[in-house]
Amino acid sequence: MKSKVTPSFIELFRSFFWIGLTAFGGLAMTAHIRKHVVEKKEWLSEHVFDSGLALCQIIPGAIVMQLSAYVGLKLKGVWGSVVSFVGFGLPAFLIMFILSVIYKHSKNIETVEIVLQGLRVIIVAIVANAAYIFGKKNFSNVNDWIIAVAAAVLFIIKLHPALVLIISAILGLILTNKNIATQKEHVRSRTFRFFLFVLLVVLACAGILFLVKRDFFILAITMLRIDLLSFGGGLAAMPIMYHEMVDFFGWFDEKTFMDGMILGQITPGSIIIAATFFGYMHYGVVGSMLSTICVFTPSYLILMGIIPFFDKLKSYPQFNKIINGILCSFVGLLAVITFRFTNGIHWSLVNILITCLAFILLIRKVDVIWVILGGVLLSVIVS
Repeated sequence: MKSKVTPSFIELFRSFFWIGLTAFGGLAMTAHIRKHVVEKKEWLSEHVFDSGLALCQIIPGAIVMQLSAYVGLKLKGVWGSVVSFVGFGLPAFLIMFILSVIYKHSKNIETVEIVLQGLRVIIVAIVANAAYIFGKKNFSNVNDWIIAVAAAVLFIIKLHPALVLIISAILGLILTNKNIATQKEHVRSRTFRFFLFVLLVVLACAGILFLVKRDFFILAITMLRIDLLSFGGGLAAMPIMYHEMVDFFGWFDEKTFMDGMILGQITPGSIIIAATFFGYMHYGVVGSMLSTICVFTPSYLILMGIIPFFDKLKSYPQFNKIINGILCSFVGLLAVITFRFTNGIHWSLVNILITCLAFILLIRKVDVIWVILGGVLLSVIVS
């Protein structure tokens, strides 16, 4: 079904740049995008938008980022997807880059450290709330709990998250007893040809980095791998980022990693934009740009590659069971990350109360930006 109005590329970029600039609240932004493109602009029908949202929820990466690319694809083809994707992500990158520079050059200032201490307490509540949301959304029986617990145990013994996800997918295939409804729509084969072209470009660039700058190659592959395994949205990337950057490579200590995730949370868009921070801290300006591009590329490619086959895949119960197993596993992974984050905090009575209050407010759907600002204010007052 075609939209009533077809925007120009400039209007498409401008619209998604503004949406990206105000994209606080994570998944809550999907409703904001829907209101803009379906109700206000009347660019897409409800059915087409909702179908795209369903697709973006079952592929890895930041859901809101993929949704912006999907809308652009439906409106202006493959280049429309690029325009809306870049337009939505650019504000978050610019803001995160500025915050990263400020952090690197002022993190020892007492006032900044007080603020960060308050934010570290809040991030514990945010991650715990993410585990709660994943569980509430995906748990329907004891088998789902079994998958989550198994994933948590495997992560605790430091099995690579990729292997944890594979095992969880197998458990989902065996234990899941629920299916997901599907809707049909036609997509031009040009989308798949574009997918193949971009994939070749990515492989060629990776090969050049391997030959020219091995450190940048490792950074790029790490970010590509993080996005490729982040089923369930941006927060799902957190356990994988933690494993790669803290446990495996040892690029950052736990405190710095927490600070990066905090900045990712207070920046508009997906928390996965923390990759900009990690890239800058490790390799400067070039590292920040490389990390940002690589951490969003795999999920974008998957979106372009899977759209022509989406209906067929969703018609297989086995596919839905595998996805369910992966999503359930993130409850366990996020629970472990929550526990590990608590180890890096000095737990006074005030900090415990702030964390509990933040968790309750998040469960009651208070916008995360207000929870963060409130936590910072309380931390400054009591310090």
